[in-house]
Amino acid sequence: MKEQRKFGLVAVALALVSVAIIWVVGLGEATEESGVKKYEGQSIYSYVKLLDKVAFDINRKYVDSVDVKKMIYSGIKGMIETLDPFSSLQDAKAHDRLMEMTEGKYEGLGMIISKRGNAITVISPLEGTPAYRMGLRAGDQIVKIDGKSTEGMSTEEASRLMRGKRGTTVVLTIKREGVEELLEYEVERAIIELKSVPYYGVMDGGIGYVRLSKFSKDSGRELKEAILDLKNKGIKGMIFDLRNNGGGLLDQAVETANLFLDKGKLIVYTQGRTEYKKERHASTEPVYSEADGPLAVLVDEGTASASEIVSGAIQDWDRGVIIGNNTYGKGLVQQIFPMPNDTYLKLTVAKYYIPSGRCIQKPEMSTRHPLTGQDEGKSDSLVTKKKEIFYTNNGREVYGGGGIVPDVEIDQPQLKPIELNLERKSMFFNFAVSYIAKHPNIPEDFEVNSQMLEEFKKFLKEKNFTYKSPLELDLEPLKEQIEKQENSEMFSQTLSGLEKLIEKDKEDDFEESIEYIKRSLKRDILNNLYGQKAYYEQVLLKSDPYIQKAYQILTNQEEYSKILERSGKNLLSD
Repeated sequence: MKEQRKFGLVAVALALVSVAIIWVVGLGEATEESGVKKYEGQSIYSYVKLLDKVAFDINRKYVDSVDVKKMIYSGIKGMIETLDPFSSLQDAKAHDRLMEMTEGKYEGLGMIISKRGNAITVISPLEGTPAYRMGLRAGDQIVKIDGKSTEGMSTEEASRLMRGKRGTTVVLTIKREGVEELLEYEVERAIIELKSVPYYGVMDGGIGYVRLSKFSKDSGRELKEAILDLKNKGIKGMIFDLRNNGGGLLDQAVETANLFLDKGKLIVYTQGRTEYKKERHASTEPVYSEADGPLAVLVDEGTASASEIVSGAIQDWDRGVIIGNNTYGKGLVQQIFPMPNDTYLKLTVAKYYIPSGRCIQKPEMSTRHPLTGQDEGKSDSLVTKKKEIFYTNNGREVYGGGGIVPDVEIDQPQLKPIELNLERKSMFFNFAVSYIAKHPNIPEDFEVNSQMLEEFKKFLKEKNFTYKSPLELDLEPLKEQIEKQENSEMFSQTLSGLEKLIEKDKEDDFEESIEYIKRSLKRDILNNLYGQKAYYEQVLLKSDPYIQKAYQILTNQEEYSKILERSGKNLLSD
């Protein structure tokens, strides 16, 4: 009886959650009757009663004992799976990670770690943090944490052990390339602030560049300080990089857009089934106005949510040129609702719309019957249909249907097989660690020369680096067929010749990818020795195709003006 009473309480809690979720999602057209919402002729309570009845009967009558928690959580998961991909039930750890991202700080050592092979490896210590000040380096392998071996340990567990209250200490045992004995570091934890603006600077010709990597509660302040500094240096135009920025807080998106848009201009509005339309406008004068200079915003498929609000508002008001690729298309407003058992419901309650009236959200859900699970229709993302046309303030055509379509599109370079596998197997990173151990005094403005490339080739051989070239993949089915033949030795000489051809083909692959290889070697050596700033200034600003295109447009007033050319009256201002 005690167990049944306990189960009953859990079921009641589940029923309450169900009421909230089913009410938000709906199971059909809602009607009002005597103050009670009804769906498909039945009140919501009848569905909750069905859920409660099924749960009780499974628990009491199923042939084997039931894990009550697992069953209840599976039921909740099933309900949420009928919604969009961004609604979820979070445990305390997932909720804390989300809060970390939005708060932009945590307590710990301040370094990025990853599992490389079987070792927990330092990817990069963050500048100004305890890990950085104590001299931990990229490539250091963390062998023990407070005496506990990291062998078989996950990155998440290692991270948890190294985090803790500021002022407390943790002892790390480190294995370093080129050093025979293990090194011990006693590091004091501190508050680590995650920067939203990892880099800004001035390029040749007076064009400013600023990168916003994420949105947190301090993003607007950080970005404002960077822009003011760039203005003080007399910039003649600005590149604002939002690539791979997955978004964040709505308030910060509004504050960020306001840095470029005039006071009073609409930035975004939200609207949901149960929420009224809520508009957000620029509340102050811009920090970098049209009078201050031209603006180019870089976007790609990783630009999402808050980043799409900013780039979309800038495009709709014709404040700047959007350059890159179609953005992700995440325009959903989520709220966090505390739930029992230290869980949190992250629920979509509205959608984002930018000034032209476009909805940022890309349709992507199929309609499934809540009981049978059968598809009742395909989503808009699966149906080919004509894109809806909207208009910017200048009367330029822009397109709805999800995400932001750039004014100037850049072809995304596709990695060749050798490049993909060199990255995937951490060959550039590992070589950088090894090379720096032997050559510690590399200047910041070094160039990758033929001697370094030869050392890299030797390193690849020592590490038995291999990959399958396109020719090799084409040959595999033929080899399989030959090996099945009784007289397969007849073809051995032919196969041997083809394998030699493959090796020659791979040598050609290396030469054909030589520029990519040089940039990647320089990237990881600079990041290791001098940090992100050196990488931006010595590699990215000089060779990135998106930045180069933006620079070309910003330094050509005629081309810039033509892209934003007025084709009618001010549509959004009227």
